[in-house]
Amino acid sequence: MAVKSKEKRQLSPAEITAFCSQLALIVKAGISVQEGIGIMAEDAADPRGKEILEGIFSHVEEGRQLYFALKETGCFPKYMVDMVEIGEASGRLDEVLDSLSAYYEHNESIMKSIKQAVTYPAVMILMMAVVIVVLVVNVMPIFNQVFLQLGSEMSVFSQGIMNFGSLLSGCALWVVAVILLLILTFILMRNTQGGRKILSRWYDSCIFTRKLSAKIAAGRFASAMSLMLASGLDLDQSIDMTSQLIENEKIRAKISALKKQMAAGSTFAESVVKAELFSSVYARMVVVGFKTGSVDAVMNKIAKRYEEEVEDRISHILSILEPTLVAILAVIVGMILLSVMLPLMGIMTSIG
Repeated sequence: MAVKSKEKRQLSPAEITAFCSQLALIVKAGISVQEGIGIMAEDAADPRGKEILEGIFSHVEEGRQLYFALKETGCFPKYMVDMVEIGEASGRLDEVLDSLSAYYEHNESIMKSIKQAVTYPAVMILMMAVVIVVLVVNVMPIFNQVFLQLGSEMSVFSQGIMNFGSLLSGCALWVVAVILLLILTFILMRNTQGGRKILSRWYDSCIFTRKLSAKIAAGRFASAMSLMLASGLDLDQSIDMTSQLIENEKIRAKISALKKQMAAGSTFAESVVKAELFSSVYARMVVVGFKTGSVDAVMNKIAKRYEEEVEDRISHILSILEPTLVAILAVIVGMILLSVMLPLMGIMTSIG
C-alpha cells in the first residue's frame, strides 16, 4: 500500500480505502491481524506508508488491539478507529473493514465530484473578480475624468464604487495578506486534532450544512447499531459503543434522550420514536423491526437510505452552486458597467 503521510496527518479517503480493503481480504483469508499487518508492511513501497504500518505492527505485536494501534498512529480518523473497535468487539472485523472500505471509497468519489463541480465556478469567480477589480481600480477613474471634462458627474452609486476601488487599491497588500492568512489557518486547522474539532462544530451548526451533518450522524448510528445487534450484543452495550461514533452534538443529545427513555422503562423502538432520533418514517420502521425481531436488518436499511439522502443532498447543492455564483458575479459586473455607461450615453446624446 502506497501511503503518503506526514506525522499526525490523517490519511486521505483513497489511502484509507486501500488499507481497509487489503486488510479485509487478509482477515477473510484466515490470516491473523498481526501477521496481515506484517505482510502489508513488508510489501509497502512508500517509506512513510511502511513507517505507519510498522508502527501499527509494533502495537499489535505487543498484544494490543488493532483499534488502539490505529489510534496511536494519529493518521486515521476517529470514525474509522471507533468502527474498528466495534468490529473487534463484535467479532465482525472483516465486515467492518469492508464497510469502511466502501464508505471511504464513496467519500473519495464525492470529494472528486465536488472538486470537479467547484473547479469551473472557482475559475469563473477568479476571472470575474479580476475583471471587477480592474474596472473599479483602473477603468472607473478614467470615466470619472471624462465626466468631469464634459461638465457632469458620475452617479452616486458609481462614485461610491470608485471610492471603494481607491480604498481597495490603497490596501491591496493587506487584503492579499488577510486572504492568505485565512487560507493558511484553514489548512492548519484541517491538519490538527483541535482544529478539526472546531471545523466539525462549525459544520454541525452552520445553517447550510447542519441538516446534512445530522443525516450523516444518524446514518452512522444506524449502520453501527446494525453491526452490533447482528453480532448478538445486547441493546444497552450496542448503544453505548455506537454513541462513541457520533460527534454531532444534536444527535448525541438525542441518543442521551433515548438512553433515558429506556432507563425509564420504554422499549428501544418506543425510545427511538420519543427521542426523535430518526425521521418519523424511519422510526416506524424501527418499531416494525422490533416487533418482528429484525431490528438489525431495519437499521441496515435505514443506514443505506441515509447514505442515499446525503448523496442526493450534496448533488442538489452542487447543481445550484455553479449557476448561482456565475449569476451573482454577472449581475455585479453588469451593474458596474450600467452605472457608468448609461449616464455617459445620456451626455453623448445631449451633445449630439
